[in-house]
Amino acid sequence: MEINQYIQLAIAGDQTAFTHLLDKYWNEVYGFMLKRTENETDAEDITIETFAKAFDKLKTYNPEFKFNTWLIAIAKNVHIDLIRKRKALHEIHNLGDEELAYGVIDDTPSAEDVLITEQNLSNLLRQIKQLKPHYQQVIQMRYFQELSYQEIANKTNEPLNNVKIKLLRAKKLLAEIIANEGEY
Repeated sequence: MEINQYIQLAIAGDQTAFTHLLDKYWNEVYGFMLKRTENETDAEDITIETFAKAFDKLKTYNPEFKFNTWLIAIAKNVHIDLIRKRKALHEIHNLGDEELAYGVIDDTPSAEDVLITEQNLSNLLRQIKQLKPHYQQVIQMRYFQELSYQEIANKTNEPLNNVKIKLLRAKKLLAEIIANEGEY
């Protein structure tokens, strides 16, 4: 089967096609980013975000260009965004003590803040429960138990790439649930 056929199946929501695309291009994107960042954690984070963005925008892919070229372009943009965020954080940390003192605010949560946070968490948990059980499981392990992708793969006896794809899909479906509830 040609790559464009896998892309069309993925656009239609075929999980196997997503897995195929991730498996086929993961090493290329990861290797490219590892050379650029010289940091395994950054390279993996950028690669994961690249596939998340690519899969979200798969309908916009132009088949006149090679799919791997499109993925690399997305990866470069994700990397640039990461550099910008770090630069902004670095500039904040480099303010003089006096300048920093004026920027300090009381971040102790008020009673209202605590109530809102509890309500938001309650809503989020209710929304997570609308997902299929295997999606609930990876969300729970990643964001509530704070397990790494590899730890999740070990606990679920699944290949690492399957865990990554499942988490991408779970986050996308959860975002759709949240967006749909916001329309009411």
